[in-house]
Amino acid sequence: MGIRMLLAATFLVVLSQSSAWSGRAVTDEEERMKLAAALTAEGCSGGEVEFDKGKYEVEAAMCRDGKEYDLVFDANFKLLGRELDD
Repeated sequence: MGIRMLLAATFLVVLSQSSAWSGRAVTDEEERMKLAAALTAEGCSGGEVEFDKGKYEVEAAMCRDGKEYDLVFDANFKLLGRELDD
């Protein structure tokens, strides 16, 4: 596993425990690893993560352009949308 993926996964683990959204926290290790890989593929890492209404929502992920985005992935970790975080 590459260092970037390991760092992203670690960051997701910490942040998923403090999610303030209404869905459930991302707690399964395999689920966290797949989401970290999906974020890395998009050039992003970190953020507050939850699973809600069949989708993974990542709030305030830091992306390679230096900006924070909210990202939404489907249950198969395919990116559904990206929006600049307010």
